[in-house]
Formats: sequence, structure tokens, C-alpha cells
Amino acid sequence: MNNFSNFVHHHFDKPADELGDTEKRVLAKAHERKIISTDVNAAFSAEASFGERIADSIARVGGSWSFILGFLAFLVVWTIINTIVLASGAFDPYPFVFLNLILSMLAAIQAPIIMMSQNRQAERDRFEAAKDYEVNLKAELEVLSLHQKIDMRVLTELTALREDVARLSAALAAKT
Repeated sequence: MNNFSNFVHHHFDKPADELGDTEKRVLAKAHERKIISTDVNAAFSAEASFGERIADSIARVGGSWSFILGFLAFLVVWTIINTIVLASGAFDPYPFVFLNLILSMLAAIQAPIIMMSQNRQAERDRFEAAKDYEVNLKAELEVLSLHQKIDMRVLTELTALREDVARLSAALAAKT
């Protein structure tokens, strides 16, 4: 049995071939004493396609108060221009059919883009949860290793103390 297999067997009560890919990767990193934690935002953003980055940007803007207030101002200006300013020659008179068309087209485009961004956020959450699991597993392994080292040290010291007591008892018995 090699060193890594001993490491696996010591930390888990099953052979290395029964572990999942994540556990094997974390154990290998722990065995090599390498860092497993990463910047989740940077790692996830690095894998994003151009379309995904655009969808995230549109969702970020479309879901902000500045967009809502700006669009509300646009609607107010549109209605004022088409009812008061251009009362006789309005390009979109009441009931604002052209504005309704614009709003429908905006909603038809914006809704799927926001849904794409929400799906990506759910994927990001799963990615982050997987990274958290890896870091937690490695931390748990490190704590177990520390406990083992401390236990071995305490055991060694207790054995040395027991030998000292036995030697002193023998020396006392020899003097009496």
C-alpha cells in the first residue's frame, strides 16, 4: 500500500477507488499540502462566455432602481410629449399603441435575458457550494491530521513518562 493509499485509508474507512472525484482531488491536495481554496468569483467569471457576461450586465442594469426610475421618466416624457406638447400632431396619440409595441418588444427581449442570468446565478451558486464543500472537507482533514499528530505526541510523552516511572520505581525498590 503506497503512502497516498495509507493517507486515504487513515482518513476514510473505505479504499481510494470508492471515493468520488471531488474527495480524491481534495485528498490529493491535502496529501501534497497544497491550497485548495480559490476566488470563486474569478474562477466562475473566467469560464463565462461573451453572451453570459452580456446577459449578466443586462440583468444587472434591468434590475436596478436607476433603470426603473429612468424608464419611468421615459414613460412620463413620452406621454407628456404625445398628449400635451404635440396635441394636434402627436406621432403616438392616446392610447399610445407605438409605446405599447415598444414595451412589449422590450419585455419580450428582456425577460429571457434575465432568465438566462438567473440560471447562471443558480449555476454559480452550485459552483460556489461545490467549492465550499471542497474547502470544508480539506479543513476537516487538516483538523483530523492535527488531532492525530497531537495524539501521537501525547502517546509518545505518556510512554516516556511511564518508562520514567517504571525506572524510578525500580530504583526505589532497589534502594529499599
